[in-house]
Amino acid sequence: MTYDVIKEAVAKQQSGDKKLSTENRILGKVMTFYIGDQIYGIEIQNVIEIIEMQPITRIPHVPSFIKGIINVRSKVVPIIDIRTRFGKEEIPYTSRTCTIILTMDDITVGIIVDRVADVEDIHSGDISATPESRAVNTNAFIQYMIRSGEDVKMILDVEKLLGDEV
Repeated sequence: MTYDVIKEAVAKQQSGDKKLSTENRILGKVMTFYIGDQIYGIEIQNVIEIIEMQPITRIPHVPSFIKGIINVRSKVVPIIDIRTRFGKEEIPYTSRTCTIILTMDDITVGIIVDRVADVEDIHSGDISATPESRAVNTNAFIQYMIRSGEDVKMILDVEKLLGDEV
């Protein structure tokens, strides 16, 4: 799956292209996870592995959402707490809390999530663009959304998530 295929599907959905809603081809896969009661996802090509929580070595003078670093098979991996990155209240880690190791453009980072849900197909008919209004779309990390029955899963933009801005 390429980012361009999904980007094109989102653009068609935004333009009201009726053909998109009648097609329902699989464009790729996302790994879904929970932050509180909300389901988020990351395109599977960015996911390396899921690991249980490990001791994190703190680093001074970094943004608060960077919790520190861990050692994953002799590689130093920075760890981001998604709750903090989203401006949500921190909660104690549980037995279901885990770290998803991601990669993008030779950058490897771990993100702490409340719990992993599933790996799901992305169907072209289920893609929705994020609302254009900043009053509605306050989360700048959302790339697009997937409707699945009554659920809406927000698929994160890994580049923005791992970037310094926002």
